[in-house]
Amino acid sequence: MLGPGLITGASDDDPAGIITYATAGASLGFAMLWTALFTIPLMLAIQFISARIGLVQRNGIAGVIKEAYGRSWIIYPTAALVLVANTINLGADIGAIAQAIQIDTGAPARLLVIPVTLVIVLTLTFAGFKVISTIFKWLTLPLLAYIAAAFLAHPSGWKVLDYTFIPHVAFSKMYLTTFVAILGTTITPYLWFWQSDLEMEATKTAQRASLKSQYDSKEMIRRSKWDISAGIGLSNIVFFSIIVATSATLFKSGHHNIASSADAAKALTPAAGSLATLLFTIGIIGAGTLAVPVLAGSASYAVGESFGWQVGIDRPWYRAKAFYAVIIAASLIGTLINFTSISAVTALFYSAVINGLIAPPLMVVIMLLANNDRVMGRQVNSRLVNVIGWAATVIMGVAAVMMLVTV
Repeated sequence: MLGPGLITGASDDDPAGIITYATAGASLGFAMLWTALFTIPLMLAIQFISARIGLVQRNGIAGVIKEAYGRSWIIYPTAALVLVANTINLGADIGAIAQAIQIDTGAPARLLVIPVTLVIVLTLTFAGFKVISTIFKWLTLPLLAYIAAAFLAHPSGWKVLDYTFIPHVAFSKMYLTTFVAILGTTITPYLWFWQSDLEMEATKTAQRASLKSQYDSKEMIRRSKWDISAGIGLSNIVFFSIIVATSATLFKSGHHNIASSADAAKALTPAAGSLATLLFTIGIIGAGTLAVPVLAGSASYAVGESFGWQVGIDRPWYRAKAFYAVIIAASLIGTLINFTSISAVTALFYSAVINGLIAPPLMVVIMLLANNDRVMGRQVNSRLVNVIGWAATVIMGVAAVMMLVTV
């Protein structure tokens, strides 16, 4: 039952997200716990819409936009910005994986960056969809380490419940900036591209395996609801657990500044013990190894569909050379960022700014597509999905304005 939705949801907790949630916990304590609940319906709505577009059209978001609006001003700038933002983001994530391995093994992080990249790129290029999908599912398991880390931090149960169900809003610059950062790292464009394309890939693979020329779109959509719910549920439980772990330890001990996800892991040791640090680093390695191919793949899908290339991780590399070339180029450029003077925090900042700017207009286009009966037939949005989807779009638009004001 589980597949694209679980993988996409789990990939949202990449090292960039881990830094954001750890910073929220370390700097504001339990104050942002309520956002783990608040973002669930917003994430579910836009992910479900993206999945349904992929299932109905048998195409990714970028491909559907191109078919609906032609080679217009919409798709090319969007694909270019997604490529830039994802390349920066995956570079920072590769660095975070290397730093986490360094904590556990003592090997220099810069020496680990290249082999980490090679393993991920070679797997994505040559393993094939079924193998990759299976690997990705298993890579969601290390994220459970954060739940254990939250318990090891021994938080106050009453405080956790209080701050989870009652928003403690403060109109300070730190609070508002953290709120915008959380929205930006949980509701991001690469997830929508990846969700629609992975649904398309999964449908094609299942259809070939069963030798059927037709498939039941209603049944596939019903399955995707459970799949996406599981992925978003896991993503937000992990998000919640990271804030709990860092609030109960780093905030309590006065360690408010987090420079990287590895920094957060090391800082846990005095308060929660070496086991908590080990669990935190295991989570970083698993999350990063899952997120990097998702970032590279979603960027390549966006670019490839915009130009009408042959795309898909179910295709051998020699039948989709341009598609795999983008994956390899983005991964290599991202790797090189780790050998410059650009810090991971700076790289992720600019990635977040780009994602924050392109998310609202892209969400408007996705909502319009999902309500277009010429595109979706009878599978247009229901009233409830429309209400939540447009609310998410407005909230992300306001967040983008807040981000620009903060910058």
